[in-house]
Amino acid sequence: MRNLVFRILLSALTLAGLFVSVRALQVHNMDPNAAPPCAVNEHWDCGAVNHSRFAVFPPRSFDEDPSSHKLHIPVATIGIAGYLLMLALAAFGRFRILLPFAQIGFAAACFLSYLEAYVIEKWCIYCLWSQTIVTVLLLTTILAIVLTKPTAKPAEAQ
Repeated sequence: MRNLVFRILLSALTLAGLFVSVRALQVHNMDPNAAPPCAVNEHWDCGAVNHSRFAVFPPRSFDEDPSSHKLHIPVATIGIAGYLLMLALAAFGRFRILLPFAQIGFAAACFLSYLEAYVIEKWCIYCLWSQTIVTVLLLTTILAIVLTKPTAKPAEAQ
């Protein structure tokens, strides 16, 4: 029963992360001159974050020619792929396999939050929601592993 509860809870968290990543990708694909729906003030601006050089992997260099055709994958696309993978693992109750992916997602989100705070100096609401979701996902995965450990069956008396 616990396994099912954790499977549902972790699947719901990954779906929430998937939704937030899709919204961030929509902002990334918007016209940079258009005001995104999440531009609140000079400190909270999803458009500025999602159009920064760090919004793609690998990040664009300062002197990169826009017509260079170098391959850059939007970070939100990587988030979508990660949440889809974690959704599959959560849905099938593969908590031990899910754990390293949740750890990678958490570390990536922490690094992106660092970039927002100290490099870009603007915050993206969708990014912070994703940070919160992946943190709860990581902690819940650890809890699921601890609480759904198979118990050793006592040896049958002979």
